[in-house]
Amino acid sequence: MTPDLLGFTIAHRAMRGDTRRMAVLATELAAGRQSAGAARAAAISEDVALLCRSIHHHHTMEDEMLWPVIERSAGAEVDLRDLSDDHSELDPLLEEITAQAARFAATRDASALATALTRLADMLDEHIEEEERLIFPIITEYVSVADWETVENAVRKGGNIKFDLPRIEHYARPDELARLRRLAGPVLTVMLALLRGGYRRRQRLIFGQAT
Repeated sequence: MTPDLLGFTIAHRAMRGDTRRMAVLATELAAGRQSAGAARAAAISEDVALLCRSIHHHHTMEDEMLWPVIERSAGAEVDLRDLSDDHSELDPLLEEITAQAARFAATRDASALATALTRLADMLDEHIEEEERLIFPIITEYVSVADWETVENAVRKGGNIKFDLPRIEHYARPDELARLRRLAGPVLTVMLALLRGGYRRRQRLIFGQAT
């Protein structure tokens, strides 16, 4: 057996997708093509902050959990320095975006937020494509299923299930979601049913008409 990378693949897709959507929305707001009342601005600000925390948690778990597993398993076959350098560049940008999101909620000026989110979206596209190209084959070849499950459990344990789980459903393809349901059992169906409505209402508020 080899590690199942489906969860990480969808998590990466969700990070890239949500960041790009937020960057486009912020650009529209900055240009005056959309507007945001108090409720929408607050929801955007909160969602951006949650997204930044989710991205920070994911790459921190890679640094602290996954990289040591890969280095122990693959040894000289892998050089993670460039990916780690990318992670070190992400943290100050995530902090800046969180601060700019709070300013946007107070001022409704999305210019700085749009610039920072666009930069983050571009960085994530490049970083994640490179990471999956370099690291996924090494994980499949060298990392044991037990070690991989330890990494995945650590990532899930420190995450925000109310924020992360509905996004997994949003970004998973039907066949991927079916695989996740088989792996997780009935609890996944129950949790998605509980969280889906709130997620969809929030998405309509953030990406729909101004409120």
